[in-house]
Amino acid sequence: MVTPRAAIIGLSGPELLAEEAALLRQARPFGAILFARNVQDPAQLRRLTAAIRDVLGEAAPVLVDQEGGRVARLRPPHWPRFEPAARFERLPEEAAEANATLLGLECASVGLDVVCAPVLDLRLPGAHSVVGDRGFSAEPAEVARLGAAWVAGLQRAGTIPVVKHMPGHGRAMVDSHLELPRVAAGREALRADWAPFRALAGSGAWGMTAHLLFEALDPARPATLSPAIIDGIIRGEIGFGGLLLSDDLAMQALSGSPAERATACLAAGCDIALHCSGVLEDSAAVLGAVPPLSDAAQRRIATARDATQRQAALSLPDPLALAAKRDALMQDAA
Repeated sequence: MVTPRAAIIGLSGPELLAEEAALLRQARPFGAILFARNVQDPAQLRRLTAAIRDVLGEAAPVLVDQEGGRVARLRPPHWPRFEPAARFERLPEEAAEANATLLGLECASVGLDVVCAPVLDLRLPGAHSVVGDRGFSAEPAEVARLGAAWVAGLQRAGTIPVVKHMPGHGRAMVDSHLELPRVAAGREALRADWAPFRALAGSGAWGMTAHLLFEALDPARPATLSPAIIDGIIRGEIGFGGLLLSDDLAMQALSGSPAERATACLAAGCDIALHCSGVLEDSAAVLGAVPPLSDAAQRRIATARDATQRQAALSLPDPLALAAKRDALMQDAA
């Protein structure tokens, strides 16, 4: 069996084009990530995820950013609306876990088996709204409490969660989709940002990096491209041993060609280069530049799948009963 390459790529539209299938077949990325441009309705989405796996194999992950609130690729009228993370602050863990389970079940039903959530970044006052209501709270303990429930809920649904954005995006004053945020806070202050990730380091979730430059940690390189941050902070102080993805390498916070960005993030310590543009030439460049998955990455993948399988093996309430339980808990707290 050919070992997949250490990259996950985006696709251009709602169908797998012949030239995209040829690239997947030849270059063998680890998986694919889907966006609103790839989504029309449940039947179409099932066809697309099945087509991806027809080429890459049944084990190939298909990712989606489905947090609830404004970051949701599955939307009404074909899918239910889910509340943003901030709505769960101070609510019982059972409400957050039930919501995440229901969200994960919607994803799994159309072949999406990796959900890029929850956001564990602190929702800090005065920071850029790129996090905003995607974050549970400004308090690390509250973020960790709800984040753990969210991870467990997604795993109960049979999906792998991806916690983001390590080592913390909450202090960004600009949007990393458009430019590189610089954070001047010192190491001691930043430990609050790391605390939720440390609390969930052994949960079996995957992790995603942040395209932020932390002047006190590495004044030259953003976290995604920084060996000092990935080895010293994410793997070291946070203690995260799971599969580590870059954030989208096509974002304007980074510079260099797609191939240069991909090789730099892997050299810094990421397990997977994530490139989401769906531009065929860029995807081909990334796949041509990255090596096969490392042995360490393959072990981390297996660990995450085992953690999800253990949770998914637990008895699952009827989804209608689960939704009623969530709604009652949210109403009681209103």
